[in-house]
Amino acid sequence: MKKPVFPADSPLVRRLQSAFSFVCTFCFLFALWLVLSGKFEPLLLGLGFLASFLVAYFFHDLLFPGFHRSYFASSIRFFAYIPWLIVEIFKANFHLLRLVFHPRMHDLIDPHIVSIRTGLSKDMSIVTMANSITLTPGTITVTANREGLFTVHAIDRKSSRALPGEMLGKVAAVFGDEVERIE
Repeated sequence: MKKPVFPADSPLVRRLQSAFSFVCTFCFLFALWLVLSGKFEPLLLGLGFLASFLVAYFFHDLLFPGFHRSYFASSIRFFAYIPWLIVEIFKANFHLLRLVFHPRMHDLIDPHIVSIRTGLSKDMSIVTMANSITLTPGTITVTANREGLFTVHAIDRKSSRALPGEMLGKVAAVFGDEVERIE
């Protein structure tokens, strides 16, 4: 078996990945700046260039941490997850609307805290799950830890019974996290 010329953990490969990450972050930020500002005067272009350069220099590893095949696959799966999340947010909004305008609103609203053990182990899975719960109206993630234990505030029993639900499977699939359902 032939050894690779540059092992994946060599300093040269790490520098190249870091440089590629910087260039991608800079291009993304500068393009975003151009689209959002709509200004093409030399001074403003220079300031946008400088701001994009500085942010990319210091924080490039946050937006594009590593360019591996799994990173791109996770990104594509994440962008496929977003429409599903938006639909869930709309459904939760209608549920809250029904609660607020129901004649027995005070009987239906039952705010409480619930603990959920998800079995998620990857940091991005845990963060995405926590943010998805918080973005869904009627629930707020109070705490989430590395063991996949979430503490969630729910506005009513129906909202808490729906947790973690289908969201857990979708988030785990996005990041390739193996979860065993723990109740």
